[in-house]
Amino acid sequence: MQKMKISQSIIAALLISGMSLLTPAAVSAAGWGSITGRFVFDGPAPKPVVQRQKGDPTVKDAAVCAAVTHYNNDLIVNAENNGIQNAFLYLKKVKEIHPDLKASKDKTVVFDQKGCTFYPHVMIVRTDQEVIVKSNDAVAHNTHTFPFKNQAVNFILAPNDREGKKVSNPIAERLPMQVKCDIHPWMTAYWFVIDHPYVVISDKDGKFTIKNLPEGKNEFRVWHEKGGYVVRSLPVNVKAGETLDLGDIKISPSKFK
Repeated sequence: MQKMKISQSIIAALLISGMSLLTPAAVSAAGWGSITGRFVFDGPAPKPVVQRQKGDPTVKDAAVCAAVTHYNNDLIVNAENNGIQNAFLYLKKVKEIHPDLKASKDKTVVFDQKGCTFYPHVMIVRTDQEVIVKSNDAVAHNTHTFPFKNQAVNFILAPNDREGKKVSNPIAERLPMQVKCDIHPWMTAYWFVIDHPYVVISDKDGKFTIKNLPEGKNEFRVWHEKGGYVVRSLPVNVKAGETLDLGDIKISPSKFK
């Protein structure tokens, strides 16, 4: 009987030990790496298109909205290096999140409007953040969101409202959602509401960097408001302790038609 008890104890210990090998801690990423690169328009850079001409009296609230000349911002390509601005690069499926990035350091992000234009035009919003919508214009605006999963909002913002109104989006969206001003219909922007930190927006030169990714095979997507999924699958093998330079990622002009 004593031998049987000992054997049972040994078996139980082995089972516990074996189970521990399957716990998240044991299968977690051994390290973290980063990626960088640049999105490039693979053709002649399109010329800027005037959206509102300075002094145009036909523009609504022209004293504010046509005080200067504004250009379309749905496709911005740097004429000097063909860099594509405002493209979203994001991890399609997240295996693990770096401990320092699990929660947002800034619990609020500001969404402003000036000259009847939204600033920023595109932005990333974590699900644990609130958006403070403000206005720097002497005319009224409204903010109308078009989410896929979250509750839509549609409210008036008084002229020069610097205190603003708060908007929460607690559910991650599958892709960036449009935001509009119904009073001034040319005003559009895009928020990407997401529940992880592995997303970035390309800068004026088309450059991007994402840090502290889990090592190993990761699949990214590239989304742009003008063309949708301009790159549906971008596989990258992230190496621990290294920054992988993906170089110039060329995107055909046909993707933006």
